[in-house]
Amino acid sequence: MKNSIRTFITAAAVSGLVFMTGCKEEEMNKESSKTDYMVLVNKQSKLPEDWEDRIELVDVYTGLDETYQVEKKAAEAYQKLRAALAEDHIIIELDSTYRTVEKQQEIWDEFMEEYGEEYTKKYVAVPGTSEHHTGLAIDVKLVKDGVIIDDNDDMTTEKELFDRIHARLAEFGFILRYPVGKEAITGYGSEVWHFRYVDDPKIAKEIMDQGLTLEEYLQKNS
Repeated sequence: MKNSIRTFITAAAVSGLVFMTGCKEEEMNKESSKTDYMVLVNKQSKLPEDWEDRIELVDVYTGLDETYQVEKKAAEAYQKLRAALAEDHIIIELDSTYRTVEKQQEIWDEFMEEYGEEYTKKYVAVPGTSEHHTGLAIDVKLVKDGVIIDDNDDMTTEKELFDRIHARLAEFGFILRYPVGKEAITGYGSEVWHFRYVDDPKIAKEIMDQGLTLEEYLQKNS
């Protein structure tokens, strides 16, 4: 979640250095065939009980000296997306990725205390129903003019930048998970920073070009 703006004067963020580790070489080379990249996790559909036994997570080290866990193929795709955006002078960094159910409970409790029930239900998933449990969802923050922007409201005002980011998502198998005007379908307010990896760029492009949610795409193709 984004709750502050901090000054950042480190060359690493601009240079685009991102590293992955956390898997043995043989683990990195094996297929992620057990991962259902179209899995639906929302307020009505909980995370499959055996999901954590099937997911292959890797550590991603960012230019901000932070470490996040992401599903292996999603992590590789994110690095390519980030590099492509950097060439267009847009710097993104990971802000939130894989979360355990326990971590989601902590976030839920923090938001309830700070913002109240109505705001929390709009933006925070009930533990066990968060896309972040899948390892396929990433929240990003911006680095603009040497400043980290990671506050929800401040991120929303960066429409021009996020329009450019969203235009590149499908190339790398990502979609905008919670678009504007789809709140009644997704159950959440729009989040310009929340991307979901669906693996196949063709599927991602269809979803993005038609302005669909994941729910709508799955219903359409069921």
